[in-house]
Amino acid sequence: MDSRLKWNTKYIERIKQVSEPPVNPRLQQLTNYFSGGKALDIACGLGGNSVYLARKNYQVTAIDISDVAINFLNQYSLRNNLSIDARVGDLTISASQDQNFDLVVMTYYLDRSLFSVIKDFLKKGGYFFMETYSQHQKNGISDHYKLRTNELLDEFAHWDILYFEEKEREGRQTIFCRKL
Repeated sequence: MDSRLKWNTKYIERIKQVSEPPVNPRLQQLTNYFSGGKALDIACGLGGNSVYLARKNYQVTAIDISDVAINFLNQYSLRNNLSIDARVGDLTISASQDQNFDLVVMTYYLDRSLFSVIKDFLKKGGYFFMETYSQHQKNGISDHYKLRTNELLDEFAHWDILYFEEKEREGRQTIFCRKL
């Protein structure tokens, strides 16, 4: 099964279960840092993080491979008058798109080649939030798509690390940092 079909199938089921897409709880806890600007939500899914950020005065660009998820998010943002530009994309974005974002968010998606793109996309002083599975997670996902211990700390070591958490029992790693 190709990736788009796989995710479309998952999101068709998830849409039946939600009236509002859920926001990442750790992102929500960082609300004092969010004052608006331009945000990029990579692998946005149904757009819970995008919706949350749009309500915090961000102009959000949201990208996901699933046209089902993007259609849901576009309809939701129209109904709720939110500034979200949701686009279908394969997530192999390049810095040649010449974007300067104040905030980039990526949750439960791991493509290590995007780290350099994210670093290029963010303005100096911009924020990056990421949360995804660590290798402690026992969910059948290949270890290739899971972070190694402290991998995000190592990758963003030269940034201002404002929040880092590695929850072994939950099998996740979370980072929130600012580009210096």
